[in-house]
Amino acid sequence: MIEYGNNTLGSGIMVFDPVTIGFPSRERMDQAGYPGTVIGSHAVLRPGTVIYCDVAIGDRFQCGHTVLIREHTTIGNDSSVGTGTIIEGFCRIGNRARIQSMAFIPTHTEIGDDVFIGPHAVLTNDRFPPTGRPELKGPEIHDGAVIGANATILPGVRIGKGAAVAAGAVVTKDVLPGMIAVGVPARNREIPREMRRAGP
Repeated sequence: MIEYGNNTLGSGIMVFDPVTIGFPSRERMDQAGYPGTVIGSHAVLRPGTVIYCDVAIGDRFQCGHTVLIREHTTIGNDSSVGTGTIIEGFCRIGNRARIQSMAFIPTHTEIGDDVFIGPHAVLTNDRFPPTGRPELKGPEIHDGAVIGANATILPGVRIGKGAAVAAGAVVTKDVLPGMIAVGVPARNREIPREMRRAGP
């Protein structure tokens, strides 16, 4: 394992090299002894993973191969991040989140507890690229929400508690709790009974 900065690792961690933790962000590159990565107990880190400095991850975290987690990100307990996924930093991810392979999570995204994000889902944070105006703001994915494979969610969109986004949907507007967004552009419908999830 390659380490930069001051890292804190819990007990029982399994590391399959090559893994890099505490990698310096642009603001830390000229600093010595900066805060690195904090990871709780019983994590599994697979080859190719790079986790930047100023990242805090809870217990029983698992990641696939070649995962990138950028600076100032927090991830709760019992969460997993799939192979090839990129989390661009300044993100907050809750407990028991499941982010599948090849997902893209931009800066300033908030993901709640018990959220499922399917493979190749793309979240965005720049309404008028590449201007960054009026501000970079990722989506808010509330507790218990489900995002289908290959879905695209536009900046600042809120996916309500227990709501869902169908595979391949392009979500331009908020999705209310208990609804599902379907189509391009997505329209809200009642979520099918079979998809309703019990609370934690």
